[in-house]
Amino acid sequence: MTLSAALNAFKSSKLVSWKSTGRLQQTLAGCIERKGKTLHSGKVSTVKLWPELAGKGRYFDFRSTLIRASIEFAEDSPLCTTLCKDGVKIRTVEHLLSALEAMEVDTCRIQIENLDSEDCSVEVPIFDGSAREWVEAIEQVGLRVATDHQGECCEKMVAYVKEPVHVWRNDSFVAAFPSQEVGITYGIDFQQVPDIGRQWFSVTSLDKSLYSEQIALSRTFCTYEEVEQMRSAGLIKGGSLENAIVCSASKGWLNPPLRFQDEPCRHKVLDLIGDVSLFARCGSQGLPVAHIVAYKGGHTLHSVLVRRLSEII
Repeated sequence: MTLSAALNAFKSSKLVSWKSTGRLQQTLAGCIERKGKTLHSGKVSTVKLWPELAGKGRYFDFRSTLIRASIEFAEDSPLCTTLCKDGVKIRTVEHLLSALEAMEVDTCRIQIENLDSEDCSVEVPIFDGSAREWVEAIEQVGLRVATDHQGECCEKMVAYVKEPVHVWRNDSFVAAFPSQEVGITYGIDFQQVPDIGRQWFSVTSLDKSLYSEQIALSRTFCTYEEVEQMRSAGLIKGGSLENAIVCSASKGWLNPPLRFQDEPCRHKVLDLIGDVSLFARCGSQGLPVAHIVAYKGGHTLHSVLVRRLSEII
């Protein structure tokens, strides 16, 4: 990364101020390879995570098309986060990016493959619907300090939110407030499904240990009444009771037990971390130092907040 590029990437604005975390950028100590069925297409894909140079950040590699894990390439898509460039789409990236962000893998190449040579889109495997598979793989291989082409280390930068920022749609909102550490408060409201109901989950100081024990284990959820609607829309072809928790308005949870009483709300936090990680640049921290408060949010609204912070909108 050139000096001019670095200065431009970390230029402070009205909304954020970039500062050093006091830590060096990290990458994986070795390669990780995982293969599995995908949620929406139902196809099988293989993901290989490779160590990368400092300053490169996180990016996907699909048939030699490189797509940075950046809000610049995010597009609106139902029920998942999709990155798109030159007609190539990488779908359902949020759980993997959530784990990489929270476990402090600042720079890595994410090589992804599927068996359909004609398909210009690919999807990250869903596994059990949580980020556990990725967290365990990262913990197993370990991390090391990343270096650039000259063997030099790079400090890890982070954005501090300077004034409140909020986005909303109807009765849903996501806001970021100035804070001295990363905090998240999330609320959901499924009054039509009593066993979910209204839930709140909050963390005041996010770290790797808290993430791996309290957030990463939470699984994708949906209501039973939504299933046919999603299938009619060509989604969740690979969905099953093995990779999501499903709740019926009349019968309650179809595949208990839950890992946490408020597992659905915790999973929304997992998704939020993955979506907001798209604020990262050049190996920086993706989550800004702020207290993020969300109510009835989703992938689209999460992305709108990142665009606001990036001053794209």
